[in-house]
Amino acid sequence: MPLRSLLAIAAGLCLWLAQPGPQIWPLALVGVAGLAYATAGVDRLRDGFLLGVLTGLAAFVPTLKWSGIYVGPMPWLALSASQAVYVGFLGIALALLQRDGRVRVLLGAASWVAMEWARSTTPFGGFPWARLAFSQAESPLVHLASVAGAPGVTFVVAVIGGALALAAQRWQARRWGAGLVPVAAAGALVLVSIPWPTPTDGKPLTVAAIQGNVPAPGLDFNAERRAVLDNHAGLTRQVASDAAAGRGPSPDVVFWPENSSDIDPLRNPDAQQVITDAVRAAGVPTVVGAVLQEPAPNVSNTSLLYGPDGQLLDRYVKQHPVPFAEYIPYRSFFRMFTDKVDLVRNDFTAGTESTVFQIPTRSGTVPTAPVICFEVAYDSLVRQPVQDGAQLLLVPTNNATFGYSDESVQQLAISKLRAIETGRSVVHISTVGVSALIRPDGTVTQQSGLFTRDALVDDVTLRTEQTLATKVGRIPEVALSVFAALGMLVAWRSRRASRVPSRASRSARPGSDEKEADDRS
Repeated sequence: MPLRSLLAIAAGLCLWLAQPGPQIWPLALVGVAGLAYATAGVDRLRDGFLLGVLTGLAAFVPTLKWSGIYVGPMPWLALSASQAVYVGFLGIALALLQRDGRVRVLLGAASWVAMEWARSTTPFGGFPWARLAFSQAESPLVHLASVAGAPGVTFVVAVIGGALALAAQRWQARRWGAGLVPVAAAGALVLVSIPWPTPTDGKPLTVAAIQGNVPAPGLDFNAERRAVLDNHAGLTRQVASDAAAGRGPSPDVVFWPENSSDIDPLRNPDAQQVITDAVRAAGVPTVVGAVLQEPAPNVSNTSLLYGPDGQLLDRYVKQHPVPFAEYIPYRSFFRMFTDKVDLVRNDFTAGTESTVFQIPTRSGTVPTAPVICFEVAYDSLVRQPVQDGAQLLLVPTNNATFGYSDESVQQLAISKLRAIETGRSVVHISTVGVSALIRPDGTVTQQSGLFTRDALVDDVTLRTEQTLATKVGRIPEVALSVFAALGMLVAWRSRRASRVPSRASRSARPGSDEKEADDRS
């Protein structure tokens, strides 16, 4: 166990280094291989759990460090530990499936998908951050997202990692030729993904994504809410002025980020006037991220669509507010552990449905789906509006509360995968960065820096054809999870059956009852 534990920790560190920030994506394959190798031949399931937890902690503690920048270590470590528990259950599955000592490549990979499904849905709606798939935004494997979505990319990454572990086992046994077989299969998967088609043709639309910046990073980014609003309004007017003077392209639509107006414009005439003046100066439809003081006493995180004349045309309310950030479940209970829960004074209310804005532009109506901030990490919240006809994805976000951490590039990597998965351009716009315009093949045409004032103005591609991943939806994830569950059921029954004869043989030997009693004590 000491050597297995060291290997499990090393595997977790590899998984961290594969995530955006360090972004050494091949290490995700090594990390999966390390956990598979460490759990092969483990007899006690609790040892498998321990190895999985060690891997999870080594991966999540550094990856999620941004969650404690301004609120202290307790929320950060609690979040990391909760996510590590899921990897612990994966360790149980791998120990059960690999009890005979041989790495199970396909069943192990399916177990990764099942674990990430559980982590993405429970508790409080789940936390699907730092999945294997999201580490592959710069990898050729990300192209496979158009086939089976993020779960499909996770499966392929885990298959390759398992194949490497199997090869290591065979080489350890000096079966050199046999070890080359899984390596060749893994290499073939990578080679196939490189030329995988990701179409980018379609009708162009000129967009302006406004990154107005905030007075200062941190939890008090909205202490000067009017300054934040004025930043975005002023930069919008500048883009309009540059276009009128021929110094820049003229946008068909303008996008503001989440929290660009934390002053409710529907209840505050001054804020409404600032937005209306900016929209009319641009002369095109504008989507504004606003916090509305409704339904009282709660609030709503919304994207508001304004017409060129400044009239409100439509709204979208964030469907998945972030627990412990936008609302506090069981507030009185968690207050016993930390008073930081009271930093969230008013809980955000969840929206009830996805929305596709029908944005009227000079070249026709553009169906556009807003997916606010962390919602981009949830498969169904991105897939549903595309199934409903969205031709463009808008990801308005606010990263001011995470400082100069890797959180912003981790989120941007998810948007890149979503572009390929859905075959849609993505306008990823933050108050402070990193913002980007992303093509349907995941490539970035423009990108901003952190805590800068910037406007991204360029053409994006509108597409109507749906990818296979969008059409099949959750089927691959469900099928792989069921496959893993069946494999574990068979392995469990085999494990129980193998122990019955063992107990019977011990009972048949003289003095076995006394020895068994001593062993138990």
